[in-house]
Amino acid sequence: MQAKPKSGQSELFKVPLSRIINTKHPLCILGARRNWPEFDKAFGPLYSEGKGRPAKPTRLMVGLHYLKHTYNLSDEEVVSQWLENPYWQHFCGNEYFEHGFPIDASTMIRWRKRVSEAGMEKLLEETVSTGLDIGALKKTSINKLNVDTTVQEKAVSFPTDAKLYHRMREKLVALSKEHGIELRQSYKYKSKYSYYMRSRYASCRQMRRARRELKSLKNYLGRVVSLQGGRSYATAPIEFSIHEKYDCFRTTIRA
Repeated sequence: MQAKPKSGQSELFKVPLSRIINTKHPLCILGARRNWPEFDKAFGPLYSEGKGRPAKPTRLMVGLHYLKHTYNLSDEEVVSQWLENPYWQHFCGNEYFEHGFPIDASTMIRWRKRVSEAGMEKLLEETVSTGLDIGALKKTSINKLNVDTTVQEKAVSFPTDAKLYHRMREKLVALSKEHGIELRQSYKYKSKYSYYMRSRYASCRQMRRARRELKSLKNYLGRVVSLQGGRSYATAPIEFSIHEKYDCFRTTIRA
């Protein structure tokens, strides 16, 4: 269920935030220039009408995510600092200063899952649009985007010897199938079992058994290389680059 609209009725014993903050603060200027109704229009269809508890205001959730990425904070940190900062509360649409947490930090995770990747791209789109409107960005500045991924997390595992032996054997088997070379044995399951057991033994600090499985992986690779190399040279004409790969794998095994 979508958030309930504000009544618009003023509080008698509360002072509006606009009277106690500097309206020339950058967050105040940015909050006034940003097109907040556009987010209500974009994220409104994600909620069911008349079902469940009313959701938190869209401006509050969007504003918290802007502050989170602007100041490089976690979900817990941005919620706790929002409670202490009147400028943050004003940026997120609060008319009066609040003394309680607006949401639980886990709500931000669930909101990101609800809006998905397309919703986060919408936030970026509005950021660029607002930057162009207030003159902070030029169109020529966004024609080319440079991204520094030096410290970005990447799904790259550590290249252990066991993994390299196992992957090289898989590549050789796939290469033989691609060029019609029939192998007597591919050691698919034996190599997979040795690769698994080697990691188990290493995690238990049973290094002698781990080295034994590593040797088995190397032997399986050597057997596939000998089978595949001999058959490839004896069969019909094959690309010379394939023979170069065989020689590379042989050099790796001998090392």
